[in-house]
Amino acid sequence: MCKISEKVKPHPLVVNVLTRVEEIIPKWKIVPTKDVIDSAFKDPIKREEIRSNKLIYQDKPRLKTALEMLRTSMSLEDSLHEIMMPFFVLHGEADTVTDPEVSKALYEKASSIDKTMKLYPGMWHGLTSGEPDENVEIVFSDIISWLDKHTNERDHITSIQRPIPALSNGVVRLATTASVLPEKVSKKPRTHSPVRYLCGLKGRRLQHHSAM
Repeated sequence: MCKISEKVKPHPLVVNVLTRVEEIIPKWKIVPTKDVIDSAFKDPIKREEIRSNKLIYQDKPRLKTALEMLRTSMSLEDSLHEIMMPFFVLHGEADTVTDPEVSKALYEKASSIDKTMKLYPGMWHGLTSGEPDENVEIVFSDIISWLDKHTNERDHITSIQRPIPALSNGVVRLATTASVLPEKVSKKPRTHSPVRYLCGLKGRRLQHHSAM
C-alpha cells in the first residue's frame, strides 16, 4: 500500500472534516468499505477458511486507523523516487482491492536500476493465498526464478566495501574488492540467542505463516 488510487482517494474537504474529529471519536466505524475477503480471495474454499479465522478483523475500519493509513500512503507516495534497491512487484490485473495502477506507479517512479513488474491477467488480490492452486504455483515459480537469478549472478562471491582514511577534503572513499567465500567459516560461540529481523523490526517471529 504505497499509494492510494486516485479512483478511491477521498476529497480533501472530507479528510479535513474527519481530521478535526479523529481525536474525539477515533474508534468510530464510519469508513465505508466493501467486503475485502470476497474481493481478495478467488478460490471459494480458501475464502471461507479466511472468513472463519477469528483473528482477522472483518468490520469497517475505524476512523483513526483509516486516517493514519491515508497519511502513511501519501508519505510513501511522495518518496517512491528514493527507492534504489532491486525489487520484483507482482499484481493481479483483476485486483479490485488495490488498483494495479499503484504498482505501476511504484515501478515507474522508483530510481532502482534493477526492477521488474509482472501483471497476472485474471488474477485477484490474494496472489499467494487466494488463487486456485495452479495460479499460486505460477506466482511462486516467478518469485523463486527472480530470487535464483539474483543469487546466482554472484554465487560464492561477495562484494566487500571497506572505508579508506579520509582524503584531505574530508571525503571518505570506498574501495570495493571481490573475494571468494570460503566453504567453511569458523565462528565464535554466540553469547546471546539469535535474533531475527523481519520487515525492519527486531524480534522473534511468532508465526510461521499468515493468511493475509
